[in-house]
Amino acid sequence: MSFFPVIELFDRLAIAEVKWERTQANQPELEWYQNQISEVDLNRVWADYLDLKDIHNKIWSLESELKTGREQELTLEDIGRRAIEIRNWNNKRIAIKNRIADILGDGVKEIKKDHLSE
Repeated sequence: MSFFPVIELFDRLAIAEVKWERTQANQPELEWYQNQISEVDLNRVWADYLDLKDIHNKIWSLESELKTGREQELTLEDIGRRAIEIRNWNNKRIAIKNRIADILGDGVKEIKKDHLSE
């Protein structure tokens, strides 16, 4: 039994897989999400899940220099461009999560109102 809506479970699993592929530092977290998702028919949304994971990889790459304290190597213009690109990827991420909810018949969707990701 999952404690998360389907959209959050898929999102967190995608993040955990990206983190594992890049750092191998989160095996218990990854296994927990894999166990939670085992009750869901992954085949029905596999392509969407791969798109979601790809988006998280792109966001990770865009944020990596900011997270490692290397932001001083970037101009404010470059930081602003990254922020806009991250926002745009997050918009796509939300759309995919909501499509997964539709396909799997889950009524919980992510809705942003008066938010930068709109």
